[in-house]
Amino acid sequence: MPTPVVMPQLGESVVEGKIVRWLKREGEQVQRFEPLLEVETDKVTTEVTAPDEGTLLRIYFPEGITLKAGTLIAMLGKPGEPVPERPYRIGHGGEIEPLEEIPAVPAPAPAPAPPSPPSAPEPTPAARREGGPRISPVVAKIAAEYGIDLSRVPGTGEGGRVTKKDLMAYIERMRLQPVGAPAVQEAELPPWEQPGTGELFRPTEEVLQAAPAPAAPPAPTPTPPPPLPAAPALEMPFEVIPLTSMRRAIAEHMVRSKHTSPHVTTVFEVDMSRVMAHYEVHRAAFEREGARLTLTPYFIMAAIAALKAYPIVNSTWTDEGIRVYKVYHIGLAVSLGDEGLVVPVLRNADAYSLIGLARAVQDLVERARQRRLKPEEIQGGTFTITNHGISGSLFATPIIHQPQCAIMGVGRVHKRPVVLETPQGDVLAIRPMVYLTLTFDHRIIDGAQADAFMSKVKATLENWA
Repeated sequence: MPTPVVMPQLGESVVEGKIVRWLKREGEQVQRFEPLLEVETDKVTTEVTAPDEGTLLRIYFPEGITLKAGTLIAMLGKPGEPVPERPYRIGHGGEIEPLEEIPAVPAPAPAPAPPSPPSAPEPTPAARREGGPRISPVVAKIAAEYGIDLSRVPGTGEGGRVTKKDLMAYIERMRLQPVGAPAVQEAELPPWEQPGTGELFRPTEEVLQAAPAPAAPPAPTPTPPPPLPAAPALEMPFEVIPLTSMRRAIAEHMVRSKHTSPHVTTVFEVDMSRVMAHYEVHRAAFEREGARLTLTPYFIMAAIAALKAYPIVNSTWTDEGIRVYKVYHIGLAVSLGDEGLVVPVLRNADAYSLIGLARAVQDLVERARQRRLKPEEIQGGTFTITNHGISGSLFATPIIHQPQCAIMGVGRVHKRPVVLETPQGDVLAIRPMVYLTLTFDHRIIDGAQADAFMSKVKATLENWA
């Protein structure tokens, strides 16, 4: 009897998965528990193994399809055995439910058409005077409303540019000019109306009273302003990188974290002299025991000591109150290169010795980079450590991994000169130093508590036995 292969439910909150790659083809022989295909969820990419041995008789869905858990995706059996023509879904009680519609393979995004070269905008009076400098859109609009030829307006701006002040003075002179009088020329203007003379000179009240009152000119008929030239589109070559499920999940998680928690970061510097001395002495012995020692286990042990001293940092916010955990499940941020990052969880980390932590960390990191983590191994953390220093970063302000309330960042350990206080006075010495940061949820933790926690981490590392 053929054996059905269904889309597994990879985690308690995971209801669907995407077929990334089939590792076997129709007609191939498959052994029991042999990897059959790779499935990607919003949390992790994992291999799905064959539930039984036999021939892969039918593949119902190609790569790239996202399906709900329980959907029939393939059939295993003996060559020639009949298999269903259409896939179905197996419900929670084992009942078979027909699929309402068969998901289609998502069509690839069409390649963007090559941009056409932008056409040069038509020159308009709003953009430039004839043969002269550019003018502002405001000046162009006023000139159009009053029907003024800007070539007749003397400009006092840079390079003879007509400013708004020049144009309004010209309009005022036109208004005061008697009907039928020839156009006012610059040489005929009184000295107080000459442009470019600095502070305007105004005639006395007696002169103004003696001057005949000019007849008011007819109100000019406003004309619609000419359209401003459209700015040419800025075309640049680009490439669209499709969003993976992991990248979408990271983006949503980071945005949700910043919206959920008020983030605050405190920075401490730590002298790693004792830790580095211990590391150099024991590294070879650990390797002989099959454990590759790194600095991460030291930071985990220091963080656990601080979490035990200040339990509020090992907590989460709920509507009922602050939930303080009695276990120490430490999340370790692991970079997957361009694909993103994942945070596997080391459960009950306080139960490990240093060499035990070295083995456990090595195992988690290797399986994370080989995409072999189980969904439950990236859930349930109570506190997270991110070692951004492996890429050369000195210190950073990480984003809290919700629903936790704090994350500790570890910078690069580097030697630098520091001032040491001794009974004989201050001395200058070279020490391996590191910056540690704690980003915390200010709803739960105050600055004094965060600093006390980091002081405990610092003291544990600096006084390593």
